[in-house]
Order: sequence, then structure tokens, then C-alpha cells
Amino acid sequence: MSEPHRPGHGVLLVGVPPLEEWVRARTAHYDASFVSADPAFAHAHVTVLAPFPGEGPGIAARVAAVAAAVEPFAYTLERVETFPDGVVHLVPEPDDGFRALTAAARAVAPEVDPYWGRFDPVPHLTLDRLGSGVTEQSTRDAVAHLLPARATASALLWTWWESGACRVLGRFPLGAAPRD
Repeated sequence: MSEPHRPGHGVLLVGVPPLEEWVRARTAHYDASFVSADPAFAHAHVTVLAPFPGEGPGIAARVAAVAAAVEPFAYTLERVETFPDGVVHLVPEPDDGFRALTAAARAVAPEVDPYWGRFDPVPHLTLDRLGSGVTEQSTRDAVAHLLPARATASALLWTWWESGACRVLGRFPLGAAPRD
């Protein structure tokens, strides 16, 4: 269902609380090992940059610099679309804040090839993947009661994605001066 998350890697993302329960349930349906026990983890999210370095010297300062570069911003998720690879997703509107976060993340981590070079980063919230019994319309119908979802991006989450070990490595308020 979700974007291909390779075992053991970091991801920068913005959580989307209004859709957390729905996305968490879909994650459990496809692979319960990616359901995090960490209450701060955001199953419903817009990816800023994946992969992103995991724990190590100076990484937290790099994440703090990304978060500091962008002020909190409001957005709405209502439009359901499908990528050519079959990922059914919601489009955040406006998406300027997410694009600014991705640009800032790429500036502090130029060694990262977004999505392992498979895709250019496009702000989205993954809902499902086309397959047996799953169409764009069936997904739209299943999530319609939650839309439009309005939220404010106020923090950047530095997360670790690994089967049985998904967790938050750090939370960084947007627009805040980097911590020492």
C-alpha cells in the first residue's frame, strides 16, 4: 500500500493528524509490522525527503536547520489522485510549504537521492495502491467521510522506518531557531 520503504532508513515527514487512524488501519491491513508502537509516529504523513540519514553525528542539527527554514503553514487535503505506479494519494493544497521543506532538506543532505532515484519528490499523502478490489474510486469513497482534511504543518518529524521498529527519532518545530 505505502510508498516503498526499504528496511532501516530515515524519513523526514510532516504528520497529518486528521487522517492518522485511517492510514494506520490501512497500514495494519497490508503489513502490521510497519504499525508503530511509538505514539508520536505519523502513519498519515506527507514525506519531505526519503530516504534521510538515520542517527549519527550532526544529523539532528541538519534536521533542525530544515525545520527552521520554513514557517508553519496551513493546507487542505481533498483531491484524490493516482500516480503512474498505482499509488493512490491525496494532494496537499497549497503544496508550497512542503516543497520548501523538501528544498531545504535537499540542501542539507545533497548526498540523498530522493526515493532512491525512482521518483522526483511530489508532495502527497499515500492512501492505498491500485490492486485487487482497490481503485481510485473505491479509495475516494472509503476516505470521503474524512475530507476535506484541513491541517497545519507545525513540526517536522525525523522518523525511522523498519519492519517492527518504526519510530520517531526527533520532532522539530517549524520556523524555530535550531537547537544547540
